[in-house]
Amino acid sequence: MLLSACSGAVAPGSTTEGGPVVASPGPGETSAPGQPVTIGLTYVPDIQFAPFYVAEASGYFADEGLEVTLRHHGAQESLFGSVVAGDETVVVSGADEMLQAHAGGVPLVTTGVLYQEYPAVLIVPEDSEIQEVADIRGRNVGLPGPFGENWFALLAWMDREGLDEDDLTITSIGFTQQASLMAGNVDAVVGFSNNDLVQFQLAGFPVRAIDSGELPLVGIGIGAMAETVDTRAEQLAAVNRAVSRALQDIIADPEAAVDLSLRSQPDLAVSTDAERALTTLTATVPLYGDGSLAVDASMWPIMYEFMVEANLAEPGLDPSQALVADLAG
Repeated sequence: MLLSACSGAVAPGSTTEGGPVVASPGPGETSAPGQPVTIGLTYVPDIQFAPFYVAEASGYFADEGLEVTLRHHGAQESLFGSVVAGDETVVVSGADEMLQAHAGGVPLVTTGVLYQEYPAVLIVPEDSEIQEVADIRGRNVGLPGPFGENWFALLAWMDREGLDEDDLTITSIGFTQQASLMAGNVDAVVGFSNNDLVQFQLAGFPVRAIDSGELPLVGIGIGAMAETVDTRAEQLAAVNRAVSRALQDIIADPEAAVDLSLRSQPDLAVSTDAERALTTLTATVPLYGDGSLAVDASMWPIMYEFMVEANLAEPGLDPSQALVADLAG
């Protein structure tokens, strides 16, 4: 996360060629440190949110003068409904999903990138004849549905291999990748390296993750509405600094991070056990990179071009408006 305010007096809402301007708050401006911050965690309690659990339990948010509430989404809740309504200050979601929303008229801005590596992988049984992504031609590939990062990744792989939807069978299986592949209902599934792949390993079902190479996508990040970026930049920077500190702790000692998360989040302790949580978090650590939450602005034009060509995003957006690269930790 790169969180530092730009210098110079700039009116809120102003933009530059590099994206929204983030001005240092001046006297009387509304980036008050005491204003409560609600962080939207777009899923039920899960160890994937350990950076936020650790930041809260370790007092890192408090050290930044922040009064933070962590808010998990319910199963039927829309991804961005609460941040759009103002019930959440920031939201944790795919940077590509936030770019898609921004192109669709919801001005979400990525302020930090948690996953410096894209987590989506193609998973096949160990004895599968599928050896590379191109081999999905004529096969049945399962994924939750035509939405989200699993879908974006599949379309990116297909684009690179010169495949279209008529060249394979794409089956919407909900979040049943493990059951569907183990039952032989599909030939391959799209899942996350730090979730679905781990679940197969824990179940003792031998699988392989196909090396899919670089993708024109950016994964899980932290974002806020453009108005929030304009008016509460210092708070957003403080959130990123706190989360970056937590990421350093997790990278250094995942086991301690799991213990702290389970002790501080009773609902998480009910839904998982320490061994499973540690296996998942250990698989997540490589995705964090150096834990800085760095935003690589050069990826947004690449990502947006792909998403427009794939009919995932509306044309006409300057993609630099969908990120701020100087608020990282």
